[in-house]
Amino acid sequence: MFKKGIEGFPYYMGVNSLADIATAEDRVCVLNILGGESKVVTPISHAFSGGNVVFGTSAGRRGQVLKTPAGDIPVFNNVLEGLDDGLTFNTGVVYLPPSGVRDGVAELIRVNAALEKIVILTEKVAVHDAREIRALGQINGIDIFGANCLGIADSWNRVRIGGALGGDHPDESLFKGSIAIFSNSGGFTTTIAQYLAMEGWGTTTVISSGKDVYIHYAARDFAHGLKNDGRSAAAVLYCEPGGYYERGVDFGKPVVACVVGRWKSKITRAVGHAGAMAGSGDSAEDKERWFLESLGVEAEFTPEHPVCSAKGALVTNIAHIPAALTAVMKLHGAKPDFAPRGTLTLKPWLANTQGIRLPAELDLPVVTAPEPYAAQIVALQRQIGAVIPRQGMKDRSGASVMDGQTQVTSVHGHSVLDLAMEPLEANFALPLVHEICGENDRKMLDIAIAAEVNLVGDATLIAADAAREAGNSPNSVMAAAASIVGPKRVERALACTKALIDLFAHSGLKDSRDEGFDFSKIKVDEATRTLFMATPAEKDDPRPEAMLKAVGDRGSTSAFLAFLGTLKGRPSRDAILAAIALTISWGPLMRKRISRLTAETLPWYLRLYGVMIGATIPGRHHQRGSLYGIPRAERFGRWTVADLMFLAITGKKPEGDEARPLQMLIGLLISNGPGSISAQGAKGAVSADGPQTPGRVQINKGMVGFLTHTGYSHGGNGFEGMAFLLERFKSTGLKDPTDAGHGLDLKAMAAEFAATYKAEKARSKEMGDETRALPGVHHPVFKGKAVNYDPRERFIAKLLEDRGDYNIFHAFYCELVQALYAAGASRYVFCVNVDAVIASLLLAVLWKDYKEGRLTEKDLESAAFTVFLYGRMIGCAAEIDDHLNRGRNMDTRTSASACGFVV
Repeated sequence: MFKKGIEGFPYYMGVNSLADIATAEDRVCVLNILGGESKVVTPISHAFSGGNVVFGTSAGRRGQVLKTPAGDIPVFNNVLEGLDDGLTFNTGVVYLPPSGVRDGVAELIRVNAALEKIVILTEKVAVHDAREIRALGQINGIDIFGANCLGIADSWNRVRIGGALGGDHPDESLFKGSIAIFSNSGGFTTTIAQYLAMEGWGTTTVISSGKDVYIHYAARDFAHGLKNDGRSAAAVLYCEPGGYYERGVDFGKPVVACVVGRWKSKITRAVGHAGAMAGSGDSAEDKERWFLESLGVEAEFTPEHPVCSAKGALVTNIAHIPAALTAVMKLHGAKPDFAPRGTLTLKPWLANTQGIRLPAELDLPVVTAPEPYAAQIVALQRQIGAVIPRQGMKDRSGASVMDGQTQVTSVHGHSVLDLAMEPLEANFALPLVHEICGENDRKMLDIAIAAEVNLVGDATLIAADAAREAGNSPNSVMAAAASIVGPKRVERALACTKALIDLFAHSGLKDSRDEGFDFSKIKVDEATRTLFMATPAEKDDPRPEAMLKAVGDRGSTSAFLAFLGTLKGRPSRDAILAAIALTISWGPLMRKRISRLTAETLPWYLRLYGVMIGATIPGRHHQRGSLYGIPRAERFGRWTVADLMFLAITGKKPEGDEARPLQMLIGLLISNGPGSISAQGAKGAVSADGPQTPGRVQINKGMVGFLTHTGYSHGGNGFEGMAFLLERFKSTGLKDPTDAGHGLDLKAMAAEFAATYKAEKARSKEMGDETRALPGVHHPVFKGKAVNYDPRERFIAKLLEDRGDYNIFHAFYCELVQALYAAGASRYVFCVNVDAVIASLLLAVLWKDYKEGRLTEKDLESAAFTVFLYGRMIGCAAEIDDHLNRGRNMDTRTSASACGFVV
């Protein structure tokens, strides 16, 4: 039967006043009541409204119920079943998927003659379906709200129908007052109500209109209801671009219009709401103009320029709505509905200025959050370090990433090109503190590693020497030593670190260098004190005193070492290592950059670093108190990790800047991303131990995993570049590779080789053989252009140039790629790649000793391999720690379906 709507209205509308939109008498049926959104939202609406949902539908679930604080809501297969059970309703709520909305609306109308209203929450209903829904509503006299909305609510009637207006606690947002709200945005509908309450304004009817292409209950309908609602003195409108709904509408009462979305005119597809795209003449700027004209104002309202009229105001910032409304209502002699319930000033619950001194207007005081957030924040503040969610980590890393375009890898956000410029001790710390540490911490790390390098009398050195004598490659020698540095070797150091974290975590210590910290509030029981002290069996170990003296000699400070000094006893080497490690990691730990697990295991990595470097030095050079004849006091008190590595590779004490090229090389080699063989070995070892039970993971085994996954192709191939250069230069009489006045004709040497290589390629082609690859040129990623460059090589070349340094081997490579092209041996100018740079820099370091017979070609090969291992030792520490924190058990496996069998 045709229902008569409001007389004189151009189309059917049954709601005459906003007061009739959501009433206490309304009874609701919810379609798809057990859907993901409805089963969360409907119980809150039902309870807030005093139990207004009579039943819901969900195909195949008849007999089930939706539990709510106001009682169970029965569920039927369809609407007719509920009606046949004697239940009645006048309002339908639609939570169906877009394709089912039209049929759901048709079902509601077809079987229920008492239906008056439908609220459609579904987003992106097809335009064709929306037109049919509109027609169904008009023909049958049904008011439709939405689609793509958060429903309707009434603060006076204390009713919410369909959707989440007011959030999980609508009684905290929907305060009884005199302002109606009509908003294209569901979320902002609640926000506006909350903002108004802060200024003292309550609400009457609150409508989320939705912003699909069709807005079924639109601005003109709202204006009619507003005029006829004696409760509503004014309205707030929130408008987005798209549609002409607001144009030329007379609202009859004061209105504050908030128009947003200027940025949407710069994009070409819908963002957020499906219909929120401006067409021609309905952009945000157009809508602003409509309201400026209808409200009789010349500009938008801002706190600095409070432009308004008795008809209302235009704002473009949601935060300006309350002030604009108050200003407009003041012109009518109207005051807010109640005392303000807060302010819109920023009230931070948490703050961390990272030690930066901020201007007063930015340095906002922290306020106590409302519950339950206050308790959660307290718990968060007591949490030590970062909490990292576990996830599948096959072929993935949270530590390193390679740029596919440049082939440049970054570790914790730092490019290896930048790391090549950093002191090596900063690089050694980076994987485990996730930032470049300062000078104090770098000195600490130098001391910690120096104390572990001399392995005299230790089983690690015996194992390394045995592996060396058996003819093993450098990685196998390192692995033999690392295998011995198992959990029991670091058990006390890790326990000391854990104890120090427990003692200081909530002490207020911010700066780990603060030796003036008040230690009197740190209470230590006897068992913990004993843990830190050296045992009688350690009385002959000179290293604790040597390490503490070195800290003083270097001018370093540590709150944790100072604390150990208050315990009146001789601290053990393990306790000192723990204190040094925590000095380095304390800042990142407190800032939640790293996890507690990472901080607690740092001593294990530091010990492994030292042992692995020490293992590359033959046993005969490890003496009590000296290494290669360098006394302990000198190594502890002044040497850097780069100096120790130079000593290990050359057997010599570095003079001046001799260790700098080695430092650059190792920085470049730190990582090649998580897909490299070495990284896979490290990650696989952690994955196999079971990172979900971190205490079982043996970090030394992770290092062994990386070592076993390096070899003469991946790790040792740096020697191929050196061998190629040796072939070119060993008979030239070259004395100093760093002297630009060497007197050699590099262009002629390159041209001679290019001609020979071209002929070799022709012969290989004729015989059907593969042409030998030239080490250091023609990386497959860098090809296809007339002249090709490896950005990593260009970085080092520029660095050498800026420093006034020269390297004849690098210069020869640059001539060679040009000569190959000129001779027709290549179709374009190959790039000189980073492998050539590594070979060039390393050979220059070792050239003099090689020419004078102190090093053989076998020694050069070992040196090239060892330098690679030093770099990857750092990068793989990052992968081990990342996988330990982030990975799942056995998550580096390849699934059976992805494995193949080669016949």
